[in-house]
Amino acid sequence: MSKVRAVNLGGWLVVEGWIKPSLFDGIPNGDMLDGTQVQLRSVVLNKYVSAANGGGSNVTVDRDVASTWETFRLWRVSENEFQLRCLGGEFLTANSEDGFITATAREPLSTETFYIERNDRRVHIKLLNGGYVQATNDHLLISTYQLQPGWDNNLATFELVIVANNLHGDYQLANGYGYQKAKMVLEEHRTSFITARDFDFLSRHGINAVRIPVGWWISQDPYPPSPFVGGSLAALDLAFTWAKSYGLKCIIDLHAAPGSQNGMEHSASRDGSVDWPSPEYVSQTLEVIDFLATRYGGHPSLLGIELLNEPSAATVPLDVLVSYYMRGYQIVRNHSSTAYVILCQRIGNADPIELFQAGIGLSNVVVDLHYYNLFDPYFASLNSTQNIEIIYKIRAPQLQALKDANGPLVFIGEWVNEWDVQNASQYEYQKFGRAQLDVYANATFGWSYWTLKNDRMHWDFEWNIQNRYLLFSGPSVLKSPSFHLLLVFGCATYFVIMPR
Repeated sequence: MSKVRAVNLGGWLVVEGWIKPSLFDGIPNGDMLDGTQVQLRSVVLNKYVSAANGGGSNVTVDRDVASTWETFRLWRVSENEFQLRCLGGEFLTANSEDGFITATAREPLSTETFYIERNDRRVHIKLLNGGYVQATNDHLLISTYQLQPGWDNNLATFELVIVANNLHGDYQLANGYGYQKAKMVLEEHRTSFITARDFDFLSRHGINAVRIPVGWWISQDPYPPSPFVGGSLAALDLAFTWAKSYGLKCIIDLHAAPGSQNGMEHSASRDGSVDWPSPEYVSQTLEVIDFLATRYGGHPSLLGIELLNEPSAATVPLDVLVSYYMRGYQIVRNHSSTAYVILCQRIGNADPIELFQAGIGLSNVVVDLHYYNLFDPYFASLNSTQNIEIIYKIRAPQLQALKDANGPLVFIGEWVNEWDVQNASQYEYQKFGRAQLDVYANATFGWSYWTLKNDRMHWDFEWNIQNRYLLFSGPSVLKSPSFHLLLVFGCATYFVIMPR
């Protein structure tokens, strides 16, 4: 097998708002999507609403400074109706005979649903039965205010502080628009964001595979559970058709698992919670793998199936993950003896060697590492030279050590020609990209750039190639005998990697 030189099709069948922010432009109250973190301050008491111990008991209005107990995650019911989830998972509820608001509901129903009226940063919180929530002078929160409050300083008026609004995934998009509008938005996006032209572009520029993120709901297409919108399965079928036409291979990457494996938008988390490790969700995920392996296991363009993307080391126990990987491997083998089974390392404080030592599978097993000089304060202070040294002095020895471990193949499933260096020149970007291509060429399975298209230009593979910020040239790539094609861009000739 020639080494994989792939590009991710991120933001296509699994939505990531930062890749294409305009997808969310038409959502009313778009700053109050599912998972938005908010705090409420009484304008009269000048105190924050607080769920003691993060939930499970009374709610007070007595905190001068807001922290985790005073932060609530929104569950959006409609444009103006919301449920408020506490740190511990309970919801604020008006289900008490004495009118007190407590943080004791485990499952949100009508008594946990509040209508939020907004006037700039000020809000009124109304119960569905018509009453309003108010603070009391003895710092409690009650729901017995029956009049229509004004926007002056009164006990039923609160200041809404939006702490974080960083989840913009499939759940937020579909639930924010509502089904019909979301269906229109996603149909247009899926048919225009990635097309056959992109597969042609990749095949002409030395790429031999695509890694395609998918969400768990694809297995229930065309009618997935609410709020998800069907249609991603038909798009994935098209991707396989295009891949066959242009000589590319496909890696199906389960990017979003039921319950969320990392709490991020690209795992379709509703509010940042990580519930995937539960037996119920693990079982559902194995059913998704069986669906994908059944449908594509015999397709000539299938290269591999990645069982799970970026499980969190902080919330996904290693034993649960290894058990899932072992069962997932066997499911894929039931449908294909040759497809590669790809195991993503845990993100966070985890050593990839843990998967090498787990003994998962007998053949065609790959461990996926994601390398970014980003997402950590350590990188923020580095200059271009120091970033490049990281690639040669840290990443290269790590890849060699994994190669020497004589275990699964190694795949750099995500990397990017971007960093935290401010005002870097084109030449510095070229050197950084060259360093990564040079080192990642030693990964025994190959690599995959993140991602093909992105509104942030340095993340955009197509932009990098067309504007010559990323060059497939020189001995860094050509040291592999499997790459030999000469490609002409206008008047200049560059070596690029292509399979024989």
